[in-house]
Parts: sequence; structure tokens; C-alpha cells
Amino acid sequence: MSKGRTGSIPTEESDEADQTRRRKIEHIEICLQENVQAGQSSLFEDISFIHNALPEIDRGEIDLTTNFMGLRANAPLVIAGMTGGHPDTLDINRRLAEAAEELGLPMGVGSQRAAIEDPQLENTFRVVREHAPTVPIIANIGATHANAALDAIEMVNADIVAIHLNPLQEAVQPEGDCDSSGVIERISKIVDAVEIPVIVKETGAGISSSVAEILESIGVSGVDVGGLGGTSWAAVEYYRAKQEKNEAKAQLGVEFWNWGIPTALSVIMVNRLTSLEIIATGGIRSGVDIAKSLAIGASSAGVALPLLEPAVNGDTENVIAELQLFLGSLKTAMYLTGCKTVEEAKLCPLIITGKLREALESINIDSKLFASRP
Repeated sequence: MSKGRTGSIPTEESDEADQTRRRKIEHIEICLQENVQAGQSSLFEDISFIHNALPEIDRGEIDLTTNFMGLRANAPLVIAGMTGGHPDTLDINRRLAEAAEELGLPMGVGSQRAAIEDPQLENTFRVVREHAPTVPIIANIGATHANAALDAIEMVNADIVAIHLNPLQEAVQPEGDCDSSGVIERISKIVDAVEIPVIVKETGAGISSSVAEILESIGVSGVDVGGLGGTSWAAVEYYRAKQEKNEAKAQLGVEFWNWGIPTALSVIMVNRLTSLEIIATGGIRSGVDIAKSLAIGASSAGVALPLLEPAVNGDTENVIAELQLFLGSLKTAMYLTGCKTVEEAKLCPLIITGKLREALESINIDSKLFASRP
């Protein structure tokens, strides 16, 4: 498909670009106005730390800095890709980027397909690098549009590129594309073609150990598990289908609202069988969740929905304040477990109970291993 960088965009392509652009703003409106939370939890509530009454550290000296895909980050917290691709999203991404730069946190952008189809929208993504010149930036393109990866990288001068997988969303989306044939080969070609790390991210249904093994075998550097427990994109598309009076797709949204692998389970599954760097995204709602993510194998955790409202209706300071709540909570969890660094937090002993323990046992993973760490 021609990107139409010179001259006018052909009518068919223009219609597709208009649809993509319109969908971007509909997603934001629905996430702010409707209940799009998954009914199934991320299972982080089944993970408990062993309290250390003698931490023997100064909370003020806890160091959150970490290595993120070979780059420095001030904390193991990623501003997950949310938006871009509609004129109204420019200020949202600007506020998020300013917060990322102020706090030294990695940041992703939303799917860049809209700007690939209509270059006039590139500024809604370029604004991120303009306002976050020193932090790791993650480009984002769908697996079915992976041939546009180089353009997406250049658009935001990215340090990392994420190829997103969203078969569940596409299956429920009124105009969804459900042809996933050849995706593995396309991702492999991107890995060979680019000189920056390639990660693969799910968008709310999680990544299994078998999928992670395939991705590792083709040279992918990491995964963002995007697990079940946060925003349900089946739910988001349910509301869009209802607006369009597409009852068949709306019914699918109801049936698959809670489909997927809970985030905590997904992280453990991926970590058990691969050496991929893992970002835990999906239902991260506190710094304690970040600490738990580190302790079960993630290198960082991603946050999206909690930042959307302050980024849309507030200003940069509101976004920073929300992020500082996460960071303060993470530091307190590390203090109460006697962990002075992120690397120490990754070895923190845990007690795993409930549904997560049952799920792990069903796939022959011994949850007691997490409690027997030094």
C-alpha cells in the first residue's frame, strides 16, 4: 500500500486512514467514559511478600535505576503506549512525554498505523521525541503492518520498536482484520532489518510460554506480556460495536471480555522457559504490583489506563503526580522487604496462593520455588 507521502492519498486509502484516525479518538473516549476493566484480575493479589521487620536499609537511599533493553531508566516503570494518530491526541502524547522526560522513564506510543496511512498525523507521534529527548522511546506498529516498521522507527527516532499482537481485539472489532497468517515471518524480517531491539507486545490477552519461545527463536529481544487484568480491548470494541449497532460483534465482546492469560501468570510462564526481557503490563495499579512483577521475572512494568485521565483532562504535573504515586509505593515495598536496588527486588522471596498457585500447578510450575530464594 502506498503511504501517499507525495500527492493526494487515493480515495480507498483515504477512507481507510479516516477510519483509523476516527477509531483512535473513539478508543480514548470509551476508555474514559465506560467500564473497560477486565472482570478477571491480573492475579497479583495472589502474590504476597514476606515482610522484613529488620530491613537494615535507608529508604532514602533506595536506587530505582535500571537497565531497560540496554538503556538507562530511572525506574522499572514504563509509560505504556496509549495513543496518537488523531489531531486531538497530540497534547495527550506531549504531556505523557514531558512526564517521561522529567522522571527519566521509558515511554511507548500508540499504534502508528494512522500516521503511516496519513503522514499529516505524524506530528501526533513526533511530539513524543520532541518533548522526551533523552529517555528510551518505543515505536509501535501492528504485526499485520510490520512492513511499516522502519517508518515507525524514524517517525519517533525510536530506541526500541514494539510489534503489537491483538488478535482478540481484531476478532471483536467491527472492521477487524483476522488474517494472522505469516506474522512470524514478518516479525523475523523486522528483527533482521533493524538495528535496534525488537519487542513484541500483546494488548490485553497475555503471552504464553510457547509463543515466547517462538519469538525468542526468531531473535526478538523482549516481550511486553500485555496480560489479562487491565483494560479489556474486547470490552472497548464491544462499546464500539454497540454504537455501530453491530450486535454480532457486540456479543463477541461480551463473550470474550475476560479472555486471556492473567498478567502475573503470563510473566511467570514467559520467564520460566525463555531469557527474554519481560515488561509486565496489564492491570498494574500500584507500585506494589511493580515490585511483584520484578520478583516473578519482569524487568519492568508498564502502566497505561491510570495515566490516561490526567493526560487527557489534566496537565503534565498531574501525570507526574500519578507516576510519583507508583514510584513511592514501589520504594516502600522495597524498603519493607529490605531491597536497596532493583536487582535485589528481583530476588525477593514470595508466597503464592489462590488461583495463581492453582494455575501454576496445572502447568507443572512449583510455586514454592519463589519462597525458597536466598
